[in-house]
Amino acid sequence: MKVALLGLSHPHAGSLLTTLENLAAVTQICLWDSDPAVVAKPDLPASRKALAPTGDLDAVLGQRDLVFAVVCVRNDQLAALSLRVVTAGKHLIAEKPAGLTSAEITGVQLAANRAGVVASVLYPRRFHPCAAAARKLAQSGSLGTMLTAECRFLTTQVKFRRPESWLFQRRHAGGGILLWLGCHCLDLFHYITGDEITELAAVLTTRSGEAIDVEDCAALALKFRSGAVGTFNAGYTMAYSGQGYLNSGGYDSYLGFNGRDGRIVWPDLEPRLYIESPPAPGGRAQREETYPMPPSTSYGGIAGDEFFRLFLAAMRKEGPSPTTLHDAIRTARIIEAAAESSASGAFVKVKADTSFPAAV
Repeated sequence: MKVALLGLSHPHAGSLLTTLENLAAVTQICLWDSDPAVVAKPDLPASRKALAPTGDLDAVLGQRDLVFAVVCVRNDQLAALSLRVVTAGKHLIAEKPAGLTSAEITGVQLAANRAGVVASVLYPRRFHPCAAAARKLAQSGSLGTMLTAECRFLTTQVKFRRPESWLFQRRHAGGGILLWLGCHCLDLFHYITGDEITELAAVLTTRSGEAIDVEDCAALALKFRSGAVGTFNAGYTMAYSGQGYLNSGGYDSYLGFNGRDGRIVWPDLEPRLYIESPPAPGGRAQREETYPMPPSTSYGGIAGDEFFRLFLAAMRKEGPSPTTLHDAIRTARIIEAAAESSASGAFVKVKADTSFPAAV
C-alpha cells in the first residue's frame, strides 16, 4: 500500500519513517513538508520505499491509492493538517497531542466519523508488554478495589533539549511537559485501570532558567471516578543523564497501582513488573515478572510495531483501532483542567465527554 509521512522536521519524523519502512504491507511512502528548505534537504534516515519529498499537499492527498497518512508536525499545525487528511478520505495517525486543545481534536474526530475513516493518536506506550500485562491484571479484578495510582516521569533538563525549539514556545507547542511527554502517562492511568480522572489539583511551573514560556515541572493530585486517588509528577529535571533528544538513558519513571488485594509497579521503562496479587496454586503472591522485548528499530520499539499492526487491522475492519482521537481528547481535557487548577489554586473538575464511544 501507499502511505504518506506528513512533516519531515518533527523530532519523531525519522523514527516514523523507519517504522513505515519496517512494515511489510507498505510499499511506497510519500514525503511532504510545508518548508521548501526541508523538502530540498530533509534530515531523514535512508528508505528504499520513500518517494521524492514534495511541498504539494493537494497532490499527495489527491492520490486515489494513498491509504493513510502519518501527521507529525508542530502541535499548532496538527489539527488543521489532520483535518485535511480525513476530509480527503484517508485514514489518519496523528502524533500526540493531536491538537492544541480538546476542541480542535474533537473537530478532527467528528470529521473522521463523517468520512468513515480510522483516526488514531500515536500512543504506542499502551502496547509495551508491561502496560499490556498490567492492564490485564488490573482489569481482571485481581487487585481488588483500587485505592491509589501514582506515576513519576522525569527526563533530562531543558538545556539539553534545544530550549530554542518550538517545543518550548507556547504559541507553537500549546504547553510543556504535560502535553509533550506527560500525555503518555495520563493515558496509561485510564488505559490500564479502565478508570477515569474526574477532578484534580495541579501546580505547573517553569524552573529551568531557560528562556521558555511553558511548564517544565508539574505536580498533580488526582481523583478518579471510582473514588481512588492518585498523584502524577513530571519534570525536565535530570542533570547527569546525557544530552540530545533521542537518549534512552535520560528517563526516570515509575507507575504504580494499589488495590485492596494487591498492587502492580512498573518501576522503569524496562520490561519488568513487580506484582502482588492472590497467587495461583503453587504460585507466589509477591513476584517480579519480565517480558520479552525483541529488538526493533520502529518508533516505540515492539510497542510501536504492535500499534501499527492494530491500526492496519482496524483499516481492514478486522478489529478496533489501537486508539481513537477520543483518547487524545480525554488527555487534553485533563491537561486543560491542570492549567486551570494551577492558575486558580483550586481543585478543578475534568470536563466530561460523552460525544464518542471510549476506545477499547
